[in-house]
Amino acid sequence: MENETQSAKAGTKDWILRFVKGMFIGSGFILPGVSGGALAAIFGIYERIISFLAHITRNFKENVLFFIPVGLGGLTGIFILSFAVSFLLGSYASIILWFFVGCIVGTAPALWKEAGKKGRSNRDLVILVVSFVVATIFLWKGSGLFTEVPHNIWTWMIAGFLIALGVIVPGLSPSNFLVYMGMYKAMADGFKSLDPSVIIPIGIGGIITVFSLSKLMDYIFSKAYPQLFHFIMGVVFASTIMIIPTDYADFGFIDYSACVLMLGLGALLGAWMSRLEERYK
Repeated sequence: MENETQSAKAGTKDWILRFVKGMFIGSGFILPGVSGGALAAIFGIYERIISFLAHITRNFKENVLFFIPVGLGGLTGIFILSFAVSFLLGSYASIILWFFVGCIVGTAPALWKEAGKKGRSNRDLVILVVSFVVATIFLWKGSGLFTEVPHNIWTWMIAGFLIALGVIVPGLSPSNFLVYMGMYKAMADGFKSLDPSVIIPIGIGGIITVFSLSKLMDYIFSKAYPQLFHFIMGVVFASTIMIIPTDYADFGFIDYSACVLMLGLGALLGAWMSRLEERYK
């Protein structure tokens, strides 16, 4: 009887621990510069996630029971953080965007190291530069098209696709693309109000992406890891430049100082997350 009680307590403790891990991972899906996949790696469940997605029928019941608290925690983390994001972007958009930029800047050294962990050739550097230049021109010239994206079921499914990439590719934070597309605050508002017209298509887009691309991405990474990662880095850096705020109407010394502070705090957070990932890999 005593052993059963201890086993039940251990099971409850483990369930709560996985729920808390899920909350942190969920924050990576909504906070630019922070990767949900990287956080999953930090907490030691990334490989199990990818294995489950790549072999869905293997140990199906066991895996489902394992990931239920992780999924519930992730949804809780997204919901809680969406309140803060919605308010801050609505009231202090330019200042908060500098925090987002700082998060991405802070993770840049770790991304560079990750991209070169299997070697780095001149060809990889050329891919990085070319992808950065092309993506910057594409996003700049297409600003009118991409920054005025209508919010409907199809574009929210695209948002789910982008968010899911953060699961498949550790270190990649697609949220800055959503900021650039003008969908980020609306997404946070949708999570905050539990709007099914936002949540359901994002979920569908994410599920389709994860199940359809997990094996493909695993194969591409196994064959051309440096090339693909340097390409991704170029696109990420280009999108980061495009979300740098340009509206400073009625800004004073305190406001400009707040921008600098947020940039620094974001960089520190990104660097700290990167060090955690490196420590627990």
